[in-house]
Amino acid sequence: MKAIILAGGKGTRLMPYTAVMPKPLMPIGEMPILELLLRQLRQHGVTDVILAVNHLHHLIRSFFTDGSNLGLNITYKVEDKPLGTSGPIAANLDQLPDHFIVTNGDLLTTLNFSAMVREHLDRGAAATIATHRRTLQADFGALTVGPDLTVSEYREKPSMHFEASMGLYVLSKQAVAPLIPADTFFDMPDLVRALLASSQKVVSYVEDCDWIDIGRPDDYARAQEQFTARPEHFLPAA
Repeated sequence: MKAIILAGGKGTRLMPYTAVMPKPLMPIGEMPILELLLRQLRQHGVTDVILAVNHLHHLIRSFFTDGSNLGLNITYKVEDKPLGTSGPIAANLDQLPDHFIVTNGDLLTTLNFSAMVREHLDRGAAATIATHRRTLQADFGALTVGPDLTVSEYREKPSMHFEASMGLYVLSKQAVAPLIPADTFFDMPDLVRALLASSQKVVSYVEDCDWIDIGRPDDYARAQEQFTARPEHFLPAA
């Protein structure tokens, strides 16, 4: 199995730390978040990884080199300009198998990658998106107001439940290849909308797992706490 890991962002929400260290190298416990993700992927049968890099990419390349110390074959695609979260796929199509994983490089999760790939294949999907149930709590009362400004409903600080994308995908090369423009900024939502518009099958993969995107300082602190408390939960012994 092969994976593309998106590791080129500037991590602006974690400034000033990411001014001198790329976000994928931010430590979780005693290892960078990206190393933890690479070790998890290896445990689930991934052997080849393409790292799409940009910001401070020389530090990432110096740390992971060719991946042999992790039992992986790592190659690098340096983006001369931002390509979004789908754009790097077009730049690597010739190196990709029929089905492949795409993931953000700054996630702490216990998701079962093998099970997600199996479900993608079993369902014959063009794209499978890992999703996690989230709740947003409003800070204010919400009114329903008609055209004549008549209030018909008042809800005090309502909650909204939704399925959030975890930034983890399994994609079918045949389905996505014609839809991603070359050398153009193209985000994953753009790709999903293009798949839906062309009547391709897009499915959600739901699993009772832990998931934290470390992009914000409070989430990064929470990830540190959870991993330090139970490292074996996130990286079981092989």
